[in-house]
Amino acid sequence: MSELCLVDAAVTETNAIKLIFLTHDGQIKEITDNDYRPYFLALNPLTTEENEAVRLFSGNVQTVEKPDVFTGQTRVLSKIMWPNARIASKAVEQFRQVWEAEIDLPKSYVYDKGFHFGAWHSENDLKPILTLSEENAKRLETTFREARTNDQTKYEQLLWWFTILNQPMPNIDSQVFGVKDADAEQIHAAWVLARIGNIPLPEAFRSHHVSDWLKSIIHTYLRKNNILIPTSEELKRGQETHTVTGALTVAPKAGIYFNTVVCDFESLYPSCIDSFNLSYETVNCNHPECIKNKVPDFDGHVCTRRRGFYAILVGALKELRIRQFKPASKDNALTEEERKVAATAAKLLKLMSVSCYGVTVRIHGLACPPLAEAITGYGRYVLRESWQMAEEKGLRPLYGDTDSLFLDNAAEEQVQWLIKAVKERFRLDLAVDKRYNLCVLPKAKKAYFGILPDGKPDIKGVTAMKSNAPMYIAKVFEQCVRELSSVRNQEEYAQATFRMKEIVRKAVAGLKSRQFELADMRYSVKLYIDPNEKLAGAKTYAQAYQCALQLIDRGRKLARGDTVAFVKVKPFNYRGRTFTVKPAESDVAITDLNVDDYVRNLSTALEQAFEPMGIELKLERSVDISRWLG
Repeated sequence: MSELCLVDAAVTETNAIKLIFLTHDGQIKEITDNDYRPYFLALNPLTTEENEAVRLFSGNVQTVEKPDVFTGQTRVLSKIMWPNARIASKAVEQFRQVWEAEIDLPKSYVYDKGFHFGAWHSENDLKPILTLSEENAKRLETTFREARTNDQTKYEQLLWWFTILNQPMPNIDSQVFGVKDADAEQIHAAWVLARIGNIPLPEAFRSHHVSDWLKSIIHTYLRKNNILIPTSEELKRGQETHTVTGALTVAPKAGIYFNTVVCDFESLYPSCIDSFNLSYETVNCNHPECIKNKVPDFDGHVCTRRRGFYAILVGALKELRIRQFKPASKDNALTEEERKVAATAAKLLKLMSVSCYGVTVRIHGLACPPLAEAITGYGRYVLRESWQMAEEKGLRPLYGDTDSLFLDNAAEEQVQWLIKAVKERFRLDLAVDKRYNLCVLPKAKKAYFGILPDGKPDIKGVTAMKSNAPMYIAKVFEQCVRELSSVRNQEEYAQATFRMKEIVRKAVAGLKSRQFELADMRYSVKLYIDPNEKLAGAKTYAQAYQCALQLIDRGRKLARGDTVAFVKVKPFNYRGRTFTVKPAESDVAITDLNVDDYVRNLSTALEQAFEPMGIELKLERSVDISRWLG
């Protein structure tokens, strides 16, 4: 049996659909369908005016039946076919309401015919080939046994993706992508995306819009099941897009801790979508008996009668990454090349999974405020309840942020109990992400650092290490943290803090004696307001805009979103105002720098991390912090 792999589709000059296939040896074969016509669906029956529009634009009308995704009831609709896509896009304005008018024509054709980009098809009937080798069939059964037993609809989607993802890839010339050269990782990522998203291979190679990938996944599923694709307004469920209440962050218990275990929920939002059956049609469904199934922290409910299509799709994406590709990327029994291929697929699947919440907030054609609210509501609920479960079991949770839970000196059996309890109660996967020999939690949320078992520091959100901080401050902080790399107890910690004080004393002395590289003193700040608007008529300027004004005066074009770099200098007069910075690219001497300002900034940056460690910086009026207390 001859096999062809579908890689692209296009509309010809004569408005036919051209399918582009590859053979196993990379030869191109084109097949053209001259009979297919673009269409959209409209209310039935048509009005007199709508019938006139059909006649005027030379359309044809058929009556079709499709289930409504929200009610499950069959709708009778008018399928209006047009001579070409240009006429279809022009005629749409003549109708009261239309469906499926925005779908790209070649993709619409592929969805309708049951083709799949990136998959092998039989040359005889052009149907996708869905056979698995004995080895892959066993792997499928082992990997996704739980889904097959507990969620048949999700398993069917997994089976489809697993089958086409394990098909061989034909040899392909990079010119298919419109480029001369493409590396192996880029090509493999394009194949994976084409096969999961049912997207033409050249588009998969170029596209960076995850929302387009998810739309294609949804449209493929709904067309495959002959379900009416809702309009963007219908998906909103009667609400305008708005700011959605976000994730839960439990304030950290500031301090220094030994043997901290960090547990993470695997893909929390995708897992909530899957586990709690969150979908466009299941949130606030119209079944009276489902109203009691309330969403936490949100005035809404979730359907208990049917499985949501978004939950099926997102759940399958999550399972593919967690159960198949992520483990394979770390499996030493595989070759290095096989691990790289798996890592590429896992990275792509993670990008899709983590985007499945964000697109429901405000992306056209995917936005659904009630669905977005339900996702974050369950996310907050799971973290809050898991914290309470840990406390009741005698564990000591220290900090919770979105999908992470920090536990103080937890025994292995306690951690395993929590993992099992979360799985049983929520059907979510909690796993140990990191273990810190030493962990420092400041009062501020989303800022902490820890020492991993191998002695390497893991620093998150600390002021001293932010991208806009000067390298001088970052280097001092890194030196201090390195002193903690081998600390295991309070006695070793006390000795380390003494050495850290010495590091800061030397750093301050280095500033005062100007023993530093000018490049290490640069601040880099992003302009969040158009500097031309910000500077017009302002009485005072923040330092970033002082820098921007000087650069604009030198002929530099700047806009919102640009980054400027500057150094802090002694106050000087510029345009009748007192300025305290100069662009880093200026001819600035080390003697021009305002050392006192840098000392204050060093103190402020270090205090955030040092305060919970019991190390106190005493900043004198004379800007002398050589004396330490604590």
